[in-house]
Amino acid sequence: MSNNTAVKTAKKKPVSQMTFGQKVWRNRTLLFMCIPAIVFFIAFSYAPMPGIYVAFVKYNYGKGIFGSDFVGFKNFEFLFQSGKLLELTRNTILYNIAFIVLGNFLAIFVAILLNEMQSKWFKKVSQTMMFLPYFISQVLVGLLVFNLLNYDTGFVNTVLNKLGMEPWGPYSDASVWPVLLVIIHLWQTTGYNSVVYFAAIMGIDAEIIEAARVDGANAWQKIRYIILPGLRQTVVILLLFALGGIVKGNFGLFYNIVGKNPLLYSTTDIIETYVYRATMTDFNFATASAVGLYQSIIGFVMVMVVNMIVKKIDPDYSLF
Repeated sequence: MSNNTAVKTAKKKPVSQMTFGQKVWRNRTLLFMCIPAIVFFIAFSYAPMPGIYVAFVKYNYGKGIFGSDFVGFKNFEFLFQSGKLLELTRNTILYNIAFIVLGNFLAIFVAILLNEMQSKWFKKVSQTMMFLPYFISQVLVGLLVFNLLNYDTGFVNTVLNKLGMEPWGPYSDASVWPVLLVIIHLWQTTGYNSVVYFAAIMGIDAEIIEAARVDGANAWQKIRYIILPGLRQTVVILLLFALGGIVKGNFGLFYNIVGKNPLLYSTTDIIETYVYRATMTDFNFATASAVGLYQSIIGFVMVMVVNMIVKKIDPDYSLF
């Protein structure tokens, strides 16, 4: 069989029946465009992977990673023997689940609202205003939250005092911080995250939407039957990517807002903040690497499991 015949045969075959070589040839243009990204990930993600070995040695600056003494799992002991591993992992995962679920829901909601706006000027102004919080330093966010919630001079308690009500002390009440931290995170990231979904909506064929309008579809029907199904693949891919970091917390957010307040640790302490406090006086690359490896393994397992479930339901939406 000639090469031309093989190519024509590959084009006629469904993707599920193609060999790896046929898939590569069919998508050769896209793969060529991906070369810069492939080189980037090889250089910064795969090439450094042998450095994982530092998690199993007593790191010595003079000897380097592979010259340091091998100590096995000793670097993991401080985390597993702390008695807080389950609590830290639980807090980190639950916060990230809230961030992922609510964050994606609000980002889709905002993207749809932007798409439905008729005024281009108002749409651009709204996007800019929603973008701004993402670029604010976490340090400034922590300062803003403190000035709002401070018991003695905070804006909220000042208003409550003027109204003759009892002051509110959130910095001594751990139960309110899961809600507060989620709200703060959503305020800061929703505008930025909505850009991906807004771009996906712009990529939906306008002729389909126009045909629906001609057939008498209202705005809600257009959103329900055209836009939301069109966003499904984007939602699944972003969800799978986010699950890879589900055990990695937002250190800047938690540390700058909560700080070193032991009264709040039961609901706000995550793996990063605990490790920072535990290693602040005697930092060691090996200990930090051991924690990072623990987080990466859990994230890898989560991505593989969820991707397998997605592949069973609809193979076209899976990562691989």
